[in-house]
Parts: sequence; structure tokens; C-alpha cells
Amino acid sequence: MSSKKILLGAHMSIAGGVYNCFDHGEHFKCTTIQIFTKSSNQWRAKPLTEEEIATYKRRQRETGISPVVAHNSYLINLGSNDKALLEKSKEAFLVEIERCELLEIPYLVMHPGAHTGAGEAAGIKTIADSLSWLHHKSPKAKVMICLETTAGQGTNLGYRFEQIARIIESTDSPDRLGVCFDTCHTFAAGYDIRTEKAYRKTMREFDSVIGLMRLKVIHFNDCKKELGSRVDRHAHIGEGFIGVEPFGFFMNDRRFAKTPKILETPKGDDGSADDRNLTILRNLVREKKK
Repeated sequence: MSSKKILLGAHMSIAGGVYNCFDHGEHFKCTTIQIFTKSSNQWRAKPLTEEEIATYKRRQRETGISPVVAHNSYLINLGSNDKALLEKSKEAFLVEIERCELLEIPYLVMHPGAHTGAGEAAGIKTIADSLSWLHHKSPKAKVMICLETTAGQGTNLGYRFEQIARIIESTDSPDRLGVCFDTCHTFAAGYDIRTEKAYRKTMREFDSVIGLMRLKVIHFNDCKKELGSRVDRHAHIGEGFIGVEPFGFFMNDRRFAKTPKILETPKGDDGSADDRNLTILRNLVREKKK
């Protein structure tokens, strides 16, 4: 397997225009990237202009960076038991779907949601109902919503594979949903990947409970906290409790050759951290013997 063919990239800024993500991606030799289609810390966003959309698509063709993965706003909580916040979240998510459609983005990653005191069973039902509502409101949308594995901090749901499976199974259109596997979150939730044996065991469990065919995106992050800590803190590759070697298990797993692998580690002031982390990951790829 050649490192040049691996779908590997990082989360890139859209400051100054959504199309600028490709300049950043090209600079770091990314073959895939992740973006926010709008500010992640604001509810509202200016509508995308026809010129912005055209420039975005042109730059994607020119750079060949594909697919682009989108991540939704951190303000959105599809599991909230606050009715007003839940409605606001659903409407904001619908806008995210519409923006992905305009930019022809195939995957929209989301943190499933937090039950905020209502309990896990109620939270799972609320999330599933919210996703069903979104599917009903966007019947022709091609973008696939991908539920991200979480660390389970606070009342966040999605830290057990069973929770994600239950959410998907409880929606009206499970075929429209995928999963994003975050290495830091999954490790913090208690799933070990530090040895090849542990990695295989965790992926077998994922396959048994959710199904590997649903795994559409992988987030690469080391973890600042120990296994099972339930604390979400990203670290640079090799500088956390996961270590370098486990990322090689993913990089060389042929089942994920066409799965976008996205770095979400701290960037530093000049982005040089991305360069270092991506280089470490590329160097883990074992070249195929001729």
C-alpha cells in the first residue's frame, strides 16, 4: 500500500472563504480534508453565494482533494431535553445539510448529542427522533450523516458502540447514516487499540455491534488521558496514552483503504503541527511488496 494513495488529511480552516480549505490541504499534501461549512461557534451563517460554490468546486477539481468531510457545529445538540434548544439544533443542522448539498460533500460528521439529565434511554430516543425529522425534511439529500464515537464526557452519548447502533436502528432511515470512528474518544471510552490484538478485538466488536460497512470516516487523535477515562482531550500523535504504533494498524488495514482518515490534533500557531503529525502517519504505511 503506497502512502501516496492513502486517504489522509486534517481539519482545515475556511477563513476568508470556504474554498480556502483546498489551499491549506494542498500545502500539507492532503488527499482528503475535513471542514466546517460555517463558523462552528455561531448559530447563523451567511448563505453560500454562487461564486463561492463555483470557486470551491473548481479548487477541488484542481487539487484533487476528495472526499471532503464536513463536521457540524459544536453548538448543536440533537439529544437535548430543552425543547427550545432542541428545535434550534434541528433547524441549524438542517442548514448544515443544505450547505453540504450545495458543496457536494458526501459525509457530515456529528457528535450524537448529550441527554443533559434526561437519562441515556431518553437521550437516545431524542437523537433518533431528531435524525428522523432531519431525514424527513431533506428527502433528496445525498450527504450521509455520520455519528461520531465519543468519550462519554458529561452526559454525551455515543461512547458505547451499542448506543450508536441503537440510535441508528431507531431512526426511520438507517441506511442514510454512517459512523465516524475517533481514536481518542473511543480509547477514552474504554476500547483498547494499543496492541494489534487489542485493535483486532475492538474492530471485531465494532463490526459485531454496528457493522464495519457503516464506518465512513476515521478521526486520528492521540489521547491525553488514560484508557477508560471518559475525558475528551486530543493529543499529538505519539504524545498521548495511545502512542504511535496503533495508528499504523489503521493506516495498513486494507478494509479502510478508501476511508478518509482525518487528523484533529492541536494545530499550533503556524500549522506546523499538522505537518509533523501527517509525516508520522505517512511513515507508518508499509509499502506493498512487488
